[in-house]
Amino acid sequence: MELLEKLKNNDKLTIQEFEYLIKNRNNFYDDFANESLKIRKHYYKTDVYFRALVEISSFCKNDCFYCGLRHSNKNAHRYRLSKEEILQSVDGSYQRGFRTFVLQGGEDSEITDEFLIDLIKEIKSKYSDAAVTLSLGERDFSSYEKLKSAGADRYLLRHETNDENHYSKLHPKSMSLDHRKDCLRKLKSLHFQTGCGMMVGSPFQTDLTLAKDLYFIQELQPEMVGIGPFIPADNTPFENYEHGNLDLTYFLLAMIRLIDHKALIPITTALSTLDKDSIKKGLSVGGNVLMPNVSPVENRKNYSIYNDKKDFEIQISGNFEKLKEKIEELGFTPNMSIGNYGE
Repeated sequence: MELLEKLKNNDKLTIQEFEYLIKNRNNFYDDFANESLKIRKHYYKTDVYFRALVEISSFCKNDCFYCGLRHSNKNAHRYRLSKEEILQSVDGSYQRGFRTFVLQGGEDSEITDEFLIDLIKEIKSKYSDAAVTLSLGERDFSSYEKLKSAGADRYLLRHETNDENHYSKLHPKSMSLDHRKDCLRKLKSLHFQTGCGMMVGSPFQTDLTLAKDLYFIQELQPEMVGIGPFIPADNTPFENYEHGNLDLTYFLLAMIRLIDHKALIPITTALSTLDKDSIKKGLSVGGNVLMPNVSPVENRKNYSIYNDKKDFEIQISGNFEKLKEKIEELGFTPNMSIGNYGE
């Protein structure tokens, strides 16, 4: 097929071409999935990179309509990890072999630049062979610059939608798509390995808005792309909406691999929440990253961005070796190294 050949050759597609593929995905699914797996194996062989995820704060100043951590949710149980608690999670993960630590949280004013700089420097001084990834929302350029100087390597910031009208239906007026995209471009300019991404099946999403998302990913060429199905959260405006379509999510994972050949693409917690076979299916369409949750067990239930949030089938605090065995049984190779883009 002509459009598949264009993607294989790193040629650019138009928004209209992306929309055509999404609308007619059932006709192309197998071919696109097979090709995405070939490309993934060309760059990464059978490696599956493991990242240790630490959810450091459930406080958030924003009021996104889909998120259980939204500021207006008075029923949310809030917590904020201390520096010592974060380091304890990092230390335990390092001993298990992890060499990338993902520090994720809401936009919490108490998670200051000074706090993060001190934390990052301590992690990097103890573990010079490890990478630090941050996922802490929109910050100003000087903040990103300071965090990069302190030693942070990567930054994840989902764009959520590349359609202004759709963005306005998912977020309050205080937030803007232009600002979100500007943050992503600033992160790229500072040479962060940068990640974007979106929910699949969010309210008011269409094939056209998804096509615009793929076009933005093609334009930005991020080092990481995270997508997962929309899952409703209690005490939010979208609590009674249906979750996103799984087959569409897997098709889009394949598309992202074809758009950005070297991308680091996680099989997300949202997928594992809805599909017990998410690891098998995600790896088969080009996914190459897993992020087991290493946060303190007593806090995990309170990082409730959507309903019934699950960690991977086997908790790191349970039997981590079984998770690695599962990867091997599927024909892939667990890789605990830093695992940089394209390496």
